Amino acid sequence: MVAALELYLDPDATRRIRVLWDALEAEGVQSMRSLLEQRHRPHVSLAVAPRFDPEQVAAALRGTVVAAPLRLDFQHAGQFVGRVLWLGPTVTPELLAHHRLVHDRLAAAGITLVEHYQPGRWVPHCTLSMRVPNALMAAAVRRCLEVLPVAATVVGAALTDHARGIAHPLP
Repeated sequence: MVAALELYLDPDATRRIRVLWDALEAEGVQSMRSLLEQRHRPHVSLAVAPRFDPEQVAAALRGTVVAAPLRLDFQHAGQFVGRVLWLGPTVTPELLAHHRLVHDRLAAAGITLVEHYQPGRWVPHCTLSMRVPNALMAAAVRRCLEVLPVAATVVGAALTDHARGIAHPLP
């Protein structure tokens, strides 16, 4: 398991993504709803690491509004290697600048992040399923296209490590 710095979405966008999770489950695709005893919340991860020390992260980000009220317009579905299905927001200069600010503050504090979450490599996304069976991918993507676009605003942030039971809210 990994730790993540998660950006949470407004209630309407969260509801729409949870409805999509249900639609994927109805197609036979295990969605994020099924994971972690249904404690998973729709989000976009800004940073991921094998482990985070909550106090070290809080100190590194002191004075930074991690939950900046960014507008996220989810316009497309995507797939990572390993059959991970996700919704992607349109990348904006504001989103990239916010990501770089958070990353730079963490890096300056000596906090090492997973390479794929570093500026220039990061693909902002909201994960829908960690393993879509190949035979169900077309149906899963069709379900995604039925709900797009999804407009969202960031309304919260937290440092999470579900394996260790950590959910530390951030400003």
